[in-house]
Amino acid sequence: MNPRGDFPGEFGVTPPGRFAPPSVPGSTRETAVTIADLNDAAKAVVEQTFSRVWIRGEISDFKRHPGGHWYFCMRDASAQIQCVIWSSDQWAIPAPPDEGMQVIALAQMTLWTVKGSVQLRIRRLEASGDGLWRKAMELTVARLRAEGLLADSRKRPLPKYPRCIAVVTSASGAAVRDIISVASRRRPGIRIVVSPAIVQGDGAVASLCSAIRRAASLKYVDVLIVGRGGGSREDMWAFNDEKVARAIASSRIPVISAVGHEIDTTVCDLVADVRAATPSAAAERAVPSLSELHAALESQRKRLKRSFGRQRESMYLDLATAARHVRTAAERVVERRQVMLRLAAGKLNALSPLATLGRGYAVARSPEGETLMSAAQFTAGDEFDLILRDGTVKARVR
Repeated sequence: MNPRGDFPGEFGVTPPGRFAPPSVPGSTRETAVTIADLNDAAKAVVEQTFSRVWIRGEISDFKRHPGGHWYFCMRDASAQIQCVIWSSDQWAIPAPPDEGMQVIALAQMTLWTVKGSVQLRIRRLEASGDGLWRKAMELTVARLRAEGLLADSRKRPLPKYPRCIAVVTSASGAAVRDIISVASRRRPGIRIVVSPAIVQGDGAVASLCSAIRRAASLKYVDVLIVGRGGGSREDMWAFNDEKVARAIASSRIPVISAVGHEIDTTVCDLVADVRAATPSAAAERAVPSLSELHAALESQRKRLKRSFGRQRESMYLDLATAARHVRTAAERVVERRQVMLRLAAGKLNALSPLATLGRGYAVARSPEGETLMSAAQFTAGDEFDLILRDGTVKARVR
């Protein structure tokens, strides 16, 4: 305090060797300031004095606010400080930290004016190793797997001979140039549509989702490649976002994911129909080369030739078998008819008058051809014919 008993300087800050003039707020009883004004001034001093700084510590007492903010403490062996991550800053943080997790944070010291307490506003948060990134990816994969979006049964085959492919990637990156170069070399004249998107940083998720939906809506596109070149984990994080994965899963056409290099695996790789190690490999998977087409046509020609040969042999065999069956059936019919004819002949012979004559009987007929079957029909002196087995005898009644 100064010799007059007042608080020195504005809000208690006075240059050494000088006394605050009476008009400065808070320098006298008459100019006393409110707690809110004091805390506002202290906040300005704290924020102007301390720039952003990276700190290391352990997460403690983590809480989620209904408004979306995260509150917790960071502590070490001898001290702790309150921290907050506003919902607007969470886009750069892959997942909320776990209790007891060792983290490194980019923080800005500030003062919470409501209670006059110092706290850190966290802008970036990284766990030791890849803890937060791994946790975020595991949570996303678990949700998608529970809905069946990662099941092999929903994976669609790529079209064998696509007429048009779409590419979702950065319009200025090396990935799009690699895809166009490889696809054009393998199939000159193939149609390629580029749906440009932001592939990293703020806005990448929304841009990728929009580009995927736009490309998949084109009716003349047969297959879609979503990818980018290699990069850091942070650079490729948009391809681990659940919204991007769902956009790929909802595509009406097969999707090839080509994100990063072969050692990198993203959520998009897991949900896509086909995963390629690099954008160039994706182009090779999507577009068969002319030599492959020629080989496929030659193989198909040989298969057709073998098939026709087998069919011709089968037809000859079927005809021979059918002819043999017809011949056998005809012989059986003839045999049955012969048997029937013999039976009929036997019956006719048994009923024939000639058979009766052959047993020693004779038949008398008048000259008019009338059969004489009764003695009353005969009159003395009448002539008649006596028919025997081997001829006719003229006879007269006496």
